Amino acid sequence: MSEKQRVDDTSSPSLEEGAGIEHDAAAPVGYHDHDVFGREEDHQIRYKTLSWPLVAVLMIAEIVSNGMLSLPSSLAVVGLVPGLILIVFLGSFALFTSWLLIKFKLRHPEVHNMGDAGYILMGPFGRELLSFGTVVFAVFATGGQILAGQIALGVLSSNKLCLMLYTGIFAIPTLLFALPRTLDQMSWLSVPSVLCIMVAGVVGMVGAGLNPVDGWQDQFSVVVKTDFVTAFISITNPVFAYAGHFMFFILISEMKRPNDGMKAAYTLQIFATTFYAVFAAVTYIYLGPTVSSPSFSSLPTKWSKAAYGIAIPNFLIAGSLYSHTAAKLVFVRFFRKSEHLHEHTVLGWSVWIFLIVLMNGAAFVLAIGVPIFNYLIGIAASLFASWYTYGIAGAFWLYDSWVYKGGLEGWKRRWAMCGISWLTLVAGAFICVAGMYVTVKQIVDAYASGVVSKPFSCG
Repeated sequence: MSEKQRVDDTSSPSLEEGAGIEHDAAAPVGYHDHDVFGREEDHQIRYKTLSWPLVAVLMIAEIVSNGMLSLPSSLAVVGLVPGLILIVFLGSFALFTSWLLIKFKLRHPEVHNMGDAGYILMGPFGRELLSFGTVVFAVFATGGQILAGQIALGVLSSNKLCLMLYTGIFAIPTLLFALPRTLDQMSWLSVPSVLCIMVAGVVGMVGAGLNPVDGWQDQFSVVVKTDFVTAFISITNPVFAYAGHFMFFILISEMKRPNDGMKAAYTLQIFATTFYAVFAAVTYIYLGPTVSSPSFSSLPTKWSKAAYGIAIPNFLIAGSLYSHTAAKLVFVRFFRKSEHLHEHTVLGWSVWIFLIVLMNGAAFVLAIGVPIFNYLIGIAASLFASWYTYGIAGAFWLYDSWVYKGGLEGWKRRWAMCGISWLTLVAGAFICVAGMYVTVKQIVDAYASGVVSKPFSCG
């Protein structure tokens, strides 16, 4: 099928303001005739089964994870007040871009992932670029969770085994939990995952409060002077702690009531912003400017083991969700509009299992075989998460307003939203470029100082 035919077959319903959108209904009129999964009543595998509370749980499980453990160290760099302002601002900004993404999805039901959105914006090149970015970032994020699991297992066992063994031990259940074909099946695994990261965070705060760093409060300052590179490294931590928007289209595509997508987004961002701010502030106030990243590693041994042990299910499920997302994008790309998407066929299941193994295998090899993998995660986040979480949302609004609201005149009539959308694009570009710069500088400094280990080493 040609690209032109594909677009004709998946054209959106009317996108005029308010046209076809019944806010009390499950979805806009015509939505289920155009979305990737279509009418599922007679299918063996039904994807569109998620309620908004379960979508909220999935969003929290994949976003509120090991990224939050770097936030106290960010406050140590810029100070308590600037750090908290940054966390709250970026959380509010992420809520705004969530609204833009979900609104775009409801107007374009055929969009299943960032690649589909890229096709609408930039044609075939946009599809390949944003699909590639989604898969790369998801695989790298999976590797990041595997490394978090490696650290947790190492702490629990007092590092009695080779670190590669811990990585392998953690990678196996990460792969197995990614195998379900639908996100509804994974959502129930995400409930204990969310509870675990909440309890682990509380344990970490209690441990910090009971074991404060002596003396540093005498030099406590709400603002810390620092240079640009160091400060921006601290800024990237909360930016990437909110980096989960690349999954939003896929999540909304599997909802029973897509119109409820913003309820899930509100739940996510209010919880994440509040939890991040409290966790970062409490941990920093008690552990001071020498707090590690991840912050659990700054706790006394018994508290560190308790916090890491409780957090392990969250690291595991978050990694599974990321690898599931990478596999799902490719699988739907292969089998869109075919029986293998909805039926229990040998080919369908064989390809699905192969993709899950491939994504998890790639994450595992990168995690243990690339000495600078932690820095590469930063590069991938700078290149893609900066756009998926922030910048590209502005392009979605500008596109719809230009195409369906009269081009330049439409922008002029909505000058405020137009200006905010352009600023959103600029913000994404700034985070991307500055994030790349500071990450590359970190890599250069790491090699210069000799802290980079050898590939496939136990250290």
